[in-house]
Amino acid sequence: MSDKEPATDLDSPQARLAYSIIQSLLDHTRVVSDLIALMAQTLDEDTTKALTQTPVWTAYLDSRRALERTKAEVEQFTEVMKQLSED
Repeated sequence: MSDKEPATDLDSPQARLAYSIIQSLLDHTRVVSDLIALMAQTLDEDTTKALTQTPVWTAYLDSRRALERTKAEVEQFTEVMKQLSED
């Protein structure tokens, strides 16, 4: 199957469920990121510096970068969902 051919092996209800789950997780991640940014604004400089030097902060940033890379895959999945909706 080429990149231009529509995916025919996806079951439409299952694909819609997967899309819904992915969208909910992405929405939650955006809200959590916004909350972290807001909380960071309330911290003093020393606390912020200490926080950003922890393994937990590094893992958070790694996770955000991975999610950004996933954006293209989600967009591709969205296109597949649109094709399924049109069929």
